[in-house]
Amino acid sequence: MRYRRLPDMYDVLPFPPDRDPWLHAARWRYVETVFSEVCRRFGYREIRTPVLEPTELFVRNIGEATDIVSKEMFTFTDQGNRSVTLKPEGTAPAARACIEHNLFTAHPQLKLYYIGQNFRYEHGQKGRYRQHQQLGVEAFGAADPAMDAEVIALAMTFYEQLGITGQQLRINSVGTPQTRPAYREALRDYVRPFLAQLSPEGQKRFERNPLRMLDTKDENDLRLLANAPRLVDYLDPESREHFETLQRYLTRMGIPFQVDHRLVRGFDYYTHTVFEITSDRLGAQNALGGGGRYDHLVQDCGGPSVPGIGFGLGMERCLIALHELGIALPVPDESPFVFLITLGDPTVVRPLAVQILADLRRAGFPADMDYRSHRFPAQVKRADELGARYTLILGDTEATQGVIQLRDQSTKEQRAVALDALIPTLRTLA
Repeated sequence: MRYRRLPDMYDVLPFPPDRDPWLHAARWRYVETVFSEVCRRFGYREIRTPVLEPTELFVRNIGEATDIVSKEMFTFTDQGNRSVTLKPEGTAPAARACIEHNLFTAHPQLKLYYIGQNFRYEHGQKGRYRQHQQLGVEAFGAADPAMDAEVIALAMTFYEQLGITGQQLRINSVGTPQTRPAYREALRDYVRPFLAQLSPEGQKRFERNPLRMLDTKDENDLRLLANAPRLVDYLDPESREHFETLQRYLTRMGIPFQVDHRLVRGFDYYTHTVFEITSDRLGAQNALGGGGRYDHLVQDCGGPSVPGIGFGLGMERCLIALHELGIALPVPDESPFVFLITLGDPTVVRPLAVQILADLRRAGFPADMDYRSHRFPAQVKRADELGARYTLILGDTEATQGVIQLRDQSTKEQRAVALDALIPTLRTLA
């Protein structure tokens, strides 16, 4: 084969594949529909941003010391000699769009959702690919921890609507840019005596972004960091009150959670609340999605001082979790309602068949025919492969008499129907 998809990419197919059945387009559409409906129920409206954005948007706001910016972004120089990047996440582009189109002026509180592709050059793992689809929300304008609770509730409701149970919610507070420096130094002081024992990645993070040392899967690093200082102990009174109030709201909403003092997430722009939703059915890479509050991001992007909070959920991990939990999605039936079979002289029958097919589709009926073969058995086989409920058989005699044979594929009953009565007849059967 001359061409294959690039490493750690995937194809979403029109039919369920034998392997990886989550790569079925109908399942994707169903999950997208559920997400959109849940977002609308919570009062969120859709936004769509370009796949390409100025590189500086991510370097300045995600942080140069993060893994995403330092080694995972797809960045290149375009023909206008601009540095552009395939977007690795959805929050900064949403903030940029709102600033550029003056949405904050007309709408002091904005609640947005999006479904789009993100790109990160990372080592592919189960449910983790270089191109991945993200379902996300961004809520701008309210600093109230009740908004944090709403955003978390939306994510949990989405999974519940899909039938996923047993997911775990972990929360933490990363405070503010003013309080984090003291914690970073305390963390460095704790790690310094055994720095040489950390993994190479942990040692790099010690120098460039010490909070990211906590976000490790390395077993030895986890052991060494088990008694590290807790960020919550370095919070200012406002951050502590925000975090405690969020916990009270989640409890009142009946949403179970666990405070995870090692949870920091991967973006430098987070303030106060961070959270992650995981599933114990996904192995080591168990995150379904997560997010956090970012009260300074809009201003850092050149906009007004507008607080915000949001999340991103991975479509791939969501679909894999559904498959591994044995949850069958009620995907829509894509079979044709009728399948048209032609017999006899094609110069006589085919023109009429093309007209009938067009009339059926205009009337709203999913209809199809076999354009390759004139052999009756091959056309019947194709109708069965597609799962057609009814077949219409049109031959020379039927074309001359102005009728067509209507056959029920389940009962095998067949009868002649006048062409001018075909659509009304089919409506009684739909």
